Amino acid sequence: MAADNSMAKFTLADPVQFLALGFGSGLAPKAPGTFGTLAAIPVYLLMAWYLPVAAYAVLTLAMALAGIYICQKAADAAGVHDHPAIVWDEIVGFLITMFMVPLSWQAVVTGFVLFRLFDIFKPWPISIADKKVHGGFGIMLDDVLAGAFALIVMQLLF
Repeated sequence: MAADNSMAKFTLADPVQFLALGFGSGLAPKAPGTFGTLAAIPVYLLMAWYLPVAAYAVLTLAMALAGIYICQKAADAAGVHDHPAIVWDEIVGFLITMFMVPLSWQAVVTGFVLFRLFDIFKPWPISIADKKVHGGFGIMLDDVLAGAFALIVMQLLF
């Protein structure tokens, strides 16, 4: 992953970039992926409290599909594939991690840690997707896979 840390090409006034940057959380100077995942927690809480399981699933799928476009447009604007500030993929990955997990602070903390571990260390096949698949689809795919792996562990734990 190329790491051009210049934020000059990003603007929160652009709705697509606002989403891609995780409502601004991706602009954190250190660990933007972690801050993007933190930004996912209130999104998750709202969805878990107010949506039935089927609606949660449909909305998460819609966010993942929209993420292909959102992340590609932001990457194009930055001129860097998978710029660290692009964290929409972390938001979606965390929502996948938490799918059908009973709501509790312990589950949120565990899901956060598991998702970050899978996202950072990228075990096989996540690492293959991260290296071989490009564009908006590639930006989303490794985090969707990290979320799926974390979801499996969450389901076993909870």
